[in-house]
Amino acid sequence: MVDVAQSNKPNSPLVPVLGLSFFAVASGFLMSLIPLSLSANDLPSALAPWLASVFYFGLLTGAFFIQRVVAKTGHRIAFIVFLLLLTLTVALQVMLPQVTSWIIARFLAGIAVAGVFVVVESWLLMTDTAKARAKRLGLYMTSLYGGTAVGQLAIKPLGTEGALPYLFVIGLLLLAVLVPLLIKGGQPDNHHSQPLKLSELKSLSRPALMGCLVSGLVLGPVYGLMPLYIAHTDYAPNTGLLMAIIILGGMLVQPLVSFLSPRCSKRLLMAGFCVIGGLSVSGIAWAGELSVIMGCYLLLGACSFALYPIAITLACDNLPGSKIVSATEIMLLSYSVGSVIGPLLAAYVSVATNGLPVYLAVCLIATSLYMLLNSNRRMPANDTQVADI
Repeated sequence: MVDVAQSNKPNSPLVPVLGLSFFAVASGFLMSLIPLSLSANDLPSALAPWLASVFYFGLLTGAFFIQRVVAKTGHRIAFIVFLLLLTLTVALQVMLPQVTSWIIARFLAGIAVAGVFVVVESWLLMTDTAKARAKRLGLYMTSLYGGTAVGQLAIKPLGTEGALPYLFVIGLLLLAVLVPLLIKGGQPDNHHSQPLKLSELKSLSRPALMGCLVSGLVLGPVYGLMPLYIAHTDYAPNTGLLMAIIILGGMLVQPLVSFLSPRCSKRLLMAGFCVIGGLSVSGIAWAGELSVIMGCYLLLGACSFALYPIAITLACDNLPGSKIVSATEIMLLSYSVGSVIGPLLAAYVSVATNGLPVYLAVCLIATSLYMLLNSNRRMPANDTQVADI
């Protein structure tokens, strides 16, 4: 085992961020690879929304017990276990390209990814100040979305046929596993981690829960259905590029989110991003030039991926460190509910022309109205300790 100087510091961000970077490239590529490789594996294209939903159902299932796994094993070992589980699911898809096996694999992958998210988020959020939490979460989101954007660019050189693209994903996930294996220090003190009591759940910010829910309602279809939507438009040759631009928008907005989140109303911040996101979706549906389309996809990514970090920092404001793992688990649960429902709802309306953009616009505009109504009440600067609608 190798110790890195920084990893010896209590709760160092080195291991989660470095491991997450490899994970993000792999999952970003896999996100678009799965729906685009269905025909090459003799699987029906109608399976795509079901694979997306069962993945997020796995995410939802995992959110119920991950806190106990982390509390028992510690962050580092849990990180290794969940990454290895995800690697095994990808191998299962390569070995058994069948409907049933892929559905099972994506369900287990959802559980594994839920574990990765809760481990990394709680690892980074277990610090003393709201400003430090926002900064670390911005670093987390930048690594996640930056890696995911890079992963999208692998579609063109590696293609979507055969085992090679999936073996590339497996290789990246094994590199992610090596990080916590080789760097054994720097994890937070976990023996004080405590679950939230039922009475404490009622005090969690409802706008925070709503922000995570809508993030799932939007990002589930973006991940699972947007590649197919683009592939059926005039911009089909640019599917990988446009998906990468969406993720790039999510990465580029994170420093702005980190700066604004501790300094202004998080409710108003989410409302503003939702309004801009709704307008960008209109551009996607009706703009006629590639440069305009690219700009709209960039804005959609920025606004869609801004919701979750703002909501989760709102939820964790004023929480003691011992409750952070449990709080991130609950926020992930809310996100997962939206992610399970989102692809199915979007698939239902997508039979119409521009059905997916219309669905996304409705979700974002409705959320902005909710946040604006909620922000009308007088609030302290940190957006907590106020009665929510």
